[in-house]
Amino acid sequence: MEKPLYQFLDNKATFAVKEAHLNRALYFPLCNNHPFMSAITPYLQGDIKTDNNSFLLEPATRIGFFTSRLNRNFWCYLGPSKVWSASGMSKEQNILNKDTCQVEAGLLWHRISRQNRKIGLKAEITSFVPAGQAPVEIMLVTLTNISRNKIQITPTAAIPIYGRSANNLRDHRQVTSLLNRIKVIRYGVTVKPTLVFDESGHKKNDTTYFVFGADENGLPPESIFPTIEYFCKDCSDLENPVAVYQNLPHPNLRYVEGKEAIGGLRFKKRKLLPQENASYIVVMGITKNSPPEGIWQGFNSLAKCNRALEKTKEFWLKKSEEINLKSPDKEFNNWFRWVSVQPFLRKIYGCSFLPDFDYGRGGRGWRDLWQDCLSLILTSPEQVRPTLINNFKGVRIDGSNATIIGQRPGEFIADRNNISRVWMDHGVWPFITTLFYLNQTQDFALLWEKATYFCDQHLCRSRIINPNWKQKDNILRDKSGRTYEGTLLEHILIQNLTQFFNVGPHNHIRLEGADWNDGLDMAKEFGESVAFTAMYAKNLSDIANLLRQLKINKIEVCQELKILLDSIGKNPISYNSVSQKLNLLETYFKAVNWGITGKKINISLASLIEDLEKKSSWIKRHIQKSEWLKEGFFNGYYDNEKKRVEGKFGKTMRMTLTSATFAIMSGVATDSQIASIWKMANRYLRDKKLKGFHLNTNFGAEQHSLGRAFSFSYGDKENGAFFNHMAVMFAYALYSRGFVKEGFEALNSIYKMAQDSATSKIYPCLPEYFNSEGQGMYCYLTGSASWFVLTLLTQACGIRGEYGNLIIEPKLSSQQFQGGKEFSVATNFADKRIEVCFLNPPKKDYPDYTIQSLCLNGQIIEANLKRRRSIIMRSQFLELAKMPVNKILVALD
Repeated sequence: MEKPLYQFLDNKATFAVKEAHLNRALYFPLCNNHPFMSAITPYLQGDIKTDNNSFLLEPATRIGFFTSRLNRNFWCYLGPSKVWSASGMSKEQNILNKDTCQVEAGLLWHRISRQNRKIGLKAEITSFVPAGQAPVEIMLVTLTNISRNKIQITPTAAIPIYGRSANNLRDHRQVTSLLNRIKVIRYGVTVKPTLVFDESGHKKNDTTYFVFGADENGLPPESIFPTIEYFCKDCSDLENPVAVYQNLPHPNLRYVEGKEAIGGLRFKKRKLLPQENASYIVVMGITKNSPPEGIWQGFNSLAKCNRALEKTKEFWLKKSEEINLKSPDKEFNNWFRWVSVQPFLRKIYGCSFLPDFDYGRGGRGWRDLWQDCLSLILTSPEQVRPTLINNFKGVRIDGSNATIIGQRPGEFIADRNNISRVWMDHGVWPFITTLFYLNQTQDFALLWEKATYFCDQHLCRSRIINPNWKQKDNILRDKSGRTYEGTLLEHILIQNLTQFFNVGPHNHIRLEGADWNDGLDMAKEFGESVAFTAMYAKNLSDIANLLRQLKINKIEVCQELKILLDSIGKNPISYNSVSQKLNLLETYFKAVNWGITGKKINISLASLIEDLEKKSSWIKRHIQKSEWLKEGFFNGYYDNEKKRVEGKFGKTMRMTLTSATFAIMSGVATDSQIASIWKMANRYLRDKKLKGFHLNTNFGAEQHSLGRAFSFSYGDKENGAFFNHMAVMFAYALYSRGFVKEGFEALNSIYKMAQDSATSKIYPCLPEYFNSEGQGMYCYLTGSASWFVLTLLTQACGIRGEYGNLIIEPKLSSQQFQGGKEFSVATNFADKRIEVCFLNPPKKDYPDYTIQSLCLNGQIIEANLKRRRSIIMRSQFLELAKMPVNKILVALD
C-alpha cells in the first residue's frame, strides 16, 4: 500500500502533508459567512471571490493548476541571478525542484512550509479568511535564514488582481481591463473598475479590489508595482518577472487607467543573521460598502492578524463539534470533523466556487436548499425554521418549482433565457426535510405558516410558456390581482399530489428533465422514474401519518386543490388508467394556469388521510407488480423510447444504485427483496478492488434516449462513478429497514475510499464522487456530507426525534467499538446539549445486543429494557435535561 498523503496531528482535525508540492491538483477552502470565498493550493494558486461577478484573483479550475502561472507569490531577491519564490512558483524551481515543501492545515486555515538549503531560506506562509464579516484573505509570511551565513533579501509580494466577473474570463477580457482605475496608496493597490461589463446591460460598478501589505513593524512597502505590464515588461512573465529579477526601481505610478493590475508590494531590503526571521502581512480584499483603508485598519499588524487567526480556528473548531464523535477510531473522528463542517461550506460556496464545479455561475440548486438543511436541523433547528418557510416560496402552484436561486433567503429568479427544465424529484425533498424538522422539534405550528408561491412565464410544469408574461416580482396572484398565500402544508400537498397524476406510458411518474441524477436528461417526452415514483408513495403515506398527529378535524386549502383529491369527490378516477390521470391533471392545470380564485375550502382530515393512503398504496402495489425483475432487483427507469432501462440485455447487466436505494428507502421492497437487491448490488455494482459501489453498471453504449450521463467515460461523474450522495443514501436506506450489517458496509466503504489518501489524492473530506481510479473529485461541496452526518447520527447511533420525542435506537457495528468499549456522540436536541455514550464491554455486534438500561444525568430512565429501541418523552427529557451538557448513558448487552 502506498504511503498516505496526509497524517492527522491532533484530535482537532489538523493534518500535515509532507510532500504537498508533488500533487498539483490539491486545493483547500478558506471562507467566511460574508460570504468571502477562497481556494488555495500548496503553490498558493486558486482564486478569491464574493460572487460570480466579483473575483479578486482569476477564476481557477483544477486543470488550471497545471497550466497557469497565476498565484499569490512572494519573491525574495538575494542578488543578481539569485531569486527565490516562497510559493515555489518560479521557472527555476519548476525545473530544478530543489525545494522541500510541507502543508499543515486545520479547520479552515492553511500553512505551507517551504525551504531551500542551497538558497538558505525557509518560508512559512499561513493563509486564512477571518471568521465573521471581514471581506479579506490574509497571508502571513515568515522568512527564516537557515544558512550559516548572513543573507540579504529584498522581499516582494505579487498578487495579480483580476477584479471582474468570471464571465469576462473569455467575454471581453481585454476590453474590461480598460475599465480599470488603479490607485497606489501608502500600503498597497486598489482597483475599482468603472462598469460591470455585460452586453445585456452595463451598470456602474461599486466594487473595489485591494491588496495591502506591511512588515512585522507595521511599515508599508517601500515600492509598489501596480500593473502587470510594468511588473513583467514585454520580456518576462509571472514566473520570472523583470521587476524582481532585475530589481527594478520604484515605478512612481500613483494612478493608472486601463491596465491589468497587480499588487506588487516590495518591502525594505534587510539582512538576516543565521536563524533570524522576518515577517510580513499581505491582505487581499473585496469591498462594496466599506473603504479598503478602514478594513485594513483591522489587520494592519501581526498582533491583530494573529488574534484573527485564533478566533477563526476557534470558530470552525466549534462548528466541527456541534456533532462531535468520540469513538475508538481517532482517525475516523478527525475525518468526521471535516465532513460535519461541509454542509456549512456548501451553504457559503454553493456548488460552484471551488476549482471543481458542476455549473459555474454560483449559488445552489433546489435540491441543495433542502438537503443542506438536514444536518443543520440537527444542530440549530431554530435557525433553520425561517429558512424552511422561505424555501417554500420557490414552489409553483403547478407543483414544480423555481430552479434559479437568489442570494437572499426566499429569493427565486425566473429561469435564464426561458430554459424550461423541470426535475421530477424536486417535489420529494421539501417534505422529507420538513418532516425531519418536525420530528426533531415537535413544532407542528410550522405547517400552518403561510408562504407565497413562485410564478413566472412557465406553466403546466414548464410544458408551455405564457407569451404575455410581464410580471416582475414572480409572486402568484389570484384573479383579482391579490397576492396569494397558502400554508406550508398546502404547498406540500400540491407538490406531491400533482406528481401522482403526472404519469407516463407505464403509469409511473414522468422523468421530465431529469430526476436526482441530472445526467438522465434526454427522456423528457416518455421517460419515467420508477425510483422516485416509489419515494412519492412514501411521502404520501408519511404525510398521512403526520396528519394523524394533528389534533384537528379539518384543514383549509385553496379551492383548486380539491381537484387532486379525487377519491373525496363524486367522480373518483381509476388509478390504473393513464389517460384518466392525465386528464385530471390537465383539469387542475386549467384551473390554476391564469391565476387562481383565491377562495379557500375546508377538507375533512380523515378524508384527506384516506385519499393519501389510497394513492400511496396503489403506487406500491403497481411497482411491485410491474417492476420486480427476475434478475433479483427493481427496474428504476423507462427511456424516451418507452423501453425498460434495467435488467439483462444480451450479455450486459444493467443495474443502477438509485433504483436499489429508493426501492428500499420507500418501503416498496420487502425484506426478502432487500436481501436480493443487496446480493445483486454486491455482484454487479460493488468494485472488486476499491470496494465502493458504482452508481450504475457499464451499459456498454451511449443512451441518447435516456441521458447525457452515458456519454461520459464509464467510472466518472453520473456514469458509474462511486457517487457518494447515492452511496450514503443507500446506506441510510439499509439501516432504516434494519439491514444494519449491510448499511455499515455501504457507509464504511465511503470512509475507506476517502481515508486511502494515497489513492483518493485529496485532503480529509467527503468528495462528491470517486472516479474509476478511486481519486476524489469535487471536494467539500456535496450534499452527501449532510446525508453522511444524518445517517451516522440518526441511523447508526440511532439518536433522533420522532414527533418531538427522543428516540435512542443504536445500530452500531462491533467494528465501531474496536479499540475501546465506548462510542459516544455529542449533539443537540430540544435546544439542549446532549452527549450519548454507548457502553458495549463485550463488543457485541448488532443485532446480538439490546439496550439494558438508560440513564440521563445519572437518573435511571429505564432499566432491564432488553429492547433495541427506547423513547424518552419530550416532557420528561426537558424536565431532567438541566445541565450545560446532558449525559445519557446507554448500556448495551
